[in-house]
Amino acid sequence: MGAPVVAPVVDVDITAPQWRAALPDAAEQCRRIAAAALGAAEDRWPVDRPERLEVSVLLADDATLRGLNRDWRGIDAPTNVLSFPALDGAPPPPAGPVPLGDVAVAFETVAREAAAAGRSIPQHLAHMIVHGVLHLLGHDHEDEADAEDMERLETAVLAALGVPDPYCDDAGDNEHRPLRQ
Repeated sequence: MGAPVVAPVVDVDITAPQWRAALPDAAEQCRRIAAAALGAAEDRWPVDRPERLEVSVLLADDATLRGLNRDWRGIDAPTNVLSFPALDGAPPPPAGPVPLGDVAVAFETVAREAAAAGRSIPQHLAHMIVHGVLHLLGHDHEDEADAEDMERLETAVLAALGVPDPYCDDAGDNEHRPLRQ
């Protein structure tokens, strides 16, 4: 029998009841998805042991994300996902937990986008969690090359989780359809 798998700490706070209604196991799903995203981006870890990594996920509503978006980005509108890196370039503490940051997701926006894309809410939530966690590790989509790298990694993580490629249409032609905002 091999050594036990040690996972990062993923704290999930569900403040919007719609999440529990749509996805009763939302907290466990978020933990599994965040761990998968972290595992796929091991080269970006600020430490060498996953059990030191901590991520917080907030499953909220549009009003909450609108307030966060307004206060932190100066955009007075709801959005699907926001990431707040904790280290932001600073070195990690030499011992103990390493908080990577927070990922916040809005129910109404995710539900609306999922319906428009012909995806389920759990599939789109998975995409938003993966996207948010990758941002915590320093991935971004500020230029085309970085965006393509990030999308490629998102797609690989989601495929491993059984979630279809969010950047391709459902017709099966695999034509790239950017969803970046």
